[in-house]
Amino acid sequence: MAALGQYKHIFAVADGNVLDKSSFLRSMANGLAARGIPVLTINASEQGKVMDTVLEICTWLLENGADRDALVLAIGGGITTDMTGFAASIYKRGVSFAYVPTTLLAQVDAAIGGKTGVNFDKYKNILGIIRQPEFTYLNPHVLQSLPRRDFLSGAAEMLKTFIISDNGNYAKACDYISSDNNDIASLEELIEAAARVKAEVVSCDQFEKGRRRLLNLGHTFAHAIETLARRRAEEMTPSQAGSQAPEYDITHGEAVSMGIIMAARLAEAVSAENEDIIVEKGLAATLEADFRACKMPVDCPFTIEEMAPIMKKDKKAEDGIIHFVLPLSIGNVITLDLTATHVAELMK
Repeated sequence: MAALGQYKHIFAVADGNVLDKSSFLRSMANGLAARGIPVLTINASEQGKVMDTVLEICTWLLENGADRDALVLAIGGGITTDMTGFAASIYKRGVSFAYVPTTLLAQVDAAIGGKTGVNFDKYKNILGIIRQPEFTYLNPHVLQSLPRRDFLSGAAEMLKTFIISDNGNYAKACDYISSDNNDIASLEELIEAAARVKAEVVSCDQFEKGRRRLLNLGHTFAHAIETLARRRAEEMTPSQAGSQAPEYDITHGEAVSMGIIMAARLAEAVSAENEDIIVEKGLAATLEADFRACKMPVDCPFTIEEMAPIMKKDKKAEDGIIHFVLPLSIGNVITLDLTATHVAELMK
């Protein structure tokens, strides 16, 4: 990669499952080896997205002599970029880092915007920092070997982005995803459009004091869904886990998909009691039909009463108030301050 030419001391952290997944990544791995760049492979899973892994990265950097002029290159999905960016941000009070995202979710969302973090005490991304990478290299060709389920997880974030800012891309993305299209040029255009939307939003509100909150569409619900799913999975006995469908095996993108539909239903419920908030007629049903056509999940396995206590502890909650993002129509979303208790009452 030509972008690495200006950096003298590079240290790479990679998801051990991705380096041989495409010709580009194999070429990159060979290039890193030829330059003598050390590579640490990590456990890039939600279970491994914890401070212990971040400290493992920091220990490895220290043992390999990484100084303040180091560039830490993250190669992998959003979990890898989140943890590597966080480790680089706290190692020696902050060294440079860059990303090569290898999943659709990371290319359109997780690797853009500067958010880093890890899970803590079973809560999603509760520890972290906002700090921008030196660069993020987006290459749609690395997605060709991505399992369909992982692709659809990223597609949920892509659709979320276009619900926030459309420019005609929401319909294009739905058509592309639902048709199981493999045209790389079309995918590249959609990735570029989604990345541009997020970058523009972040550039005017890096630390999420206003407009950047819109990017959380569906995420308050999604994080509660993920937390509950992990808890239920941990409560299952080995025989239960091995003898029945993994009902609580839910990816981040799948939780976001469900969360967006819940946000649309909440918008309609709020509109019914507040005449100043006008939601396009049938919006929730339209989104649900579109998401189903894209083969993305829309039915949450948990009740709103189960989710409310977790939403109260969401990292974005302030004095019990949560900035819920509500879609009014495709391309038009707002934030509304509500308590989790009120939301539970509205969505019973």
